[in-house]
Amino acid sequence: MPIKTNSKSEKTTRPGKSSSQNTNAPGIVKIAGIQMASGPHVSANLSEAERLIEIAAEQGAKLVALPEYFAIMGIKDTDKIKAREEEGDGPIQRFLSRMAKKHNIWLIGGSVPLKASVAGKVRNSCLVFDPLGKLAARYDKMHLFGLDLGNEKFSEQDTIEPGEGIVVLNTPLGNIGLSICYDLRFPEMFRAMGEIDLLVVPSAFTETTGKAHWETLIRARAIENLCYVLAPAQGGYHLSGRETHGNSMIVDPWGVILDRLPRGSGVVIAGINPAYQASLRNSLPALKHRTMHEC
Repeated sequence: MPIKTNSKSEKTTRPGKSSSQNTNAPGIVKIAGIQMASGPHVSANLSEAERLIEIAAEQGAKLVALPEYFAIMGIKDTDKIKAREEEGDGPIQRFLSRMAKKHNIWLIGGSVPLKASVAGKVRNSCLVFDPLGKLAARYDKMHLFGLDLGNEKFSEQDTIEPGEGIVVLNTPLGNIGLSICYDLRFPEMFRAMGEIDLLVVPSAFTETTGKAHWETLIRARAIENLCYVLAPAQGGYHLSGRETHGNSMIVDPWGVILDRLPRGSGVVIAGINPAYQASLRNSLPALKHRTMHEC
């Protein structure tokens, strides 16, 4: 069984009486994030993802999100190019469709390597499948991670072609804003989405940047947008030698961590409460108090 932890140390007090943690209350919908430590073999990663999706569905999750690079974390950055697929075809997309339909859930494939316009690159694409197994939305990562600390270097622009626009998906669960990992550092992107109910941030933060910034950024995006944030992540050591930060979490619109998994494969799960979110936006109408609407 996977490691499963809840954030018991969270001391923040929520206003009002309607708590997101009472997942059996009327109107509350369970959502789940999957944490993995993916390797270079697609088939093995999909088998692990299937096991974890099943656990989430058995716990009543109606929406499940996988982390960035869930299907492949290669030995080399170029390995994902070999695994890239055409939109609508390929083993990774067939897997996502099958899982969504089997469990009658909204399934978010954190990122899938899709064909780019450049031969030596991919689009790093977040794909959403509806409960019928149909592709409902695609978001291509816009902001490409770059880091140079001397002994630790990353340059996603070498293998990834950036996307061109934001994506917000209207679902029975609310308006869902899609993003991937490094996008988290660009708050103007989320402002441009309008009033979203749930922000999904599948990620593979490095341990170096994650331990410094991950929780702060996730909670900030929830607080400033008064929305829920679902942040499934890679968490552990990978065969490439890379270490990812983990700490997959679900955060409510007040910035409270509802569930969290520090390391290893597993599931975080919590309820989203539309009535509670609406009450917060009514009590603290910060989104209506904005004056710089060009941002």
